Amino acid sequence: MPARYEGLLDELRRAYDGGVDRRDEMPKAPWKLEERSMFLERIRNEGKTRLLEVGAGTGQDSLFFQEAGLDVVAADLSSEMVARCRAKGIDAHVMDFLSLDFPAGSFDAVYALNCLLHVPNADLPVALKAIRDLLAPGGLFFLGVYGGEAREGIADEDWHDPPRFFSSRTDAEIQRFAADHFEIVNFHVVEPESFHFQSLTLRRRD
Repeated sequence: MPARYEGLLDELRRAYDGGVDRRDEMPKAPWKLEERSMFLERIRNEGKTRLLEVGAGTGQDSLFFQEAGLDVVAADLSSEMVARCRAKGIDAHVMDFLSLDFPAGSFDAVYALNCLLHVPNADLPVALKAIRDLLAPGGLFFLGVYGGEAREGIADEDWHDPPRFFSSRTDAEIQRFAADHFEIVNFHVVEPESFHFQSLTLRRRD
């Protein structure tokens, strides 16, 4: 029976609540900083100012965007992660992809780095539509996930407790999912070390 996101939420929350200290101390890899900066440049060039980060973790990226002058809101499924965001002065909320409780069209940019990889394929279309609905017309969405091959399941060697569920898609698959709700502005792959990172900049399709 395929995994469903709702059934994974409790264990994902426990994993991230328990890993908050370690994750807050983890430095950002240079390639992640570059991806983040490229998205900031694009949204600045288009005059976009209000950004939602989904799966914000301890708020490192949200703080970067906020210090760059954007009006930032953060969401994460972990209450411990949200507490760290708030301690950094970020407007943060405990929400998952099934409960993004903001008015439609509230944001002109959304940033989601390595969080949609916890959403099974069975629920990915619903999660993507939820994000699309939060964007204003012409809004931009950065979707970044590890992938490269099609597989789903618990990562046996994950350091989090409990180990987390991951869904990995091929390059063609992730683009097909994205294209159902968005125009693909840019797709490229970053391969630092042993990772295959899929970087997508998407625009709301009206």
